[in-house]
Amino acid sequence: MTTALITGATAGIGAAFARRLAGDGHSVVLVARDEKRLREQATELHDRHGIEAEVLSADLATEEGIAAVEARLADPKHPVDLLVNNAGFGNKGEYLEVPMADELAMLKVHCEAVLRLTTAAARGMRERRRGAVVNVASVAAFVPRGTYGASKAWVVQFTQGAARDLAGSGVRLMALCPGFVRTEFHQRAGMGTENIPGWMWLDADNLVDAAMKDLARGKSLSVPDPRYKALMGAVKLAPRGLLGGLTSRTGRKYGPQ
Repeated sequence: MTTALITGATAGIGAAFARRLAGDGHSVVLVARDEKRLREQATELHDRHGIEAEVLSADLATEEGIAAVEARLADPKHPVDLLVNNAGFGNKGEYLEVPMADELAMLKVHCEAVLRLTTAAARGMRERRRGAVVNVASVAAFVPRGTYGASKAWVVQFTQGAARDLAGSGVRLMALCPGFVRTEFHQRAGMGTENIPGWMWLDADNLVDAAMKDLARGKSLSVPDPRYKALMGAVKLAPRGLLGGLTSRTGRKYGPQ
């Protein structure tokens, strides 16, 4: 039986990964800040699927939180075969309106934590010549849209570069780039969602199913829906100046900064 560690595991995409992986018979290590929710989730997954469910309460916006998850990933006696770096958040407000402390916390979670946890997991995976890492980014990575998009662009570039460096090692890395997903993300950031068209919303469980298929195919980048694949194709063809204006207006209306 293999083990998967999921950050941001108690809600949204992270919870969908936990359900899918537990349903497939994997033991899981569930990481999030809320220990009560983690224990409730672990009990439910254990009772429903008969798998081992470990909990690790950690805030990845802190040094202590990142170090605790690094240590778990590096434990040779309890190896992790699949890491899902899903933890993340958005800040409400335009650039220069968001407090610098909040911007730096986002970079710590989206970039520093992803780098350090991927590294901690990949070292052991390379020695065992098997394993995989899924780093959850966003389609915001492909458009000029503030610090959130910039942090997710870093996730994509890092993941694809590391995947090339580890080619042939038995370790697979994939950046997952969803669009709008029905989760707690916008509510936590205090963002309204009333104006987001219905066709733009994705289901978290369907998204994870598509992501796991792309991972099995060996892809280093997954945009797991035909609607968003088409949108990203249009983005590649659009002039950069026009794209910047459109995404700025759209981001203020729909998404994080």
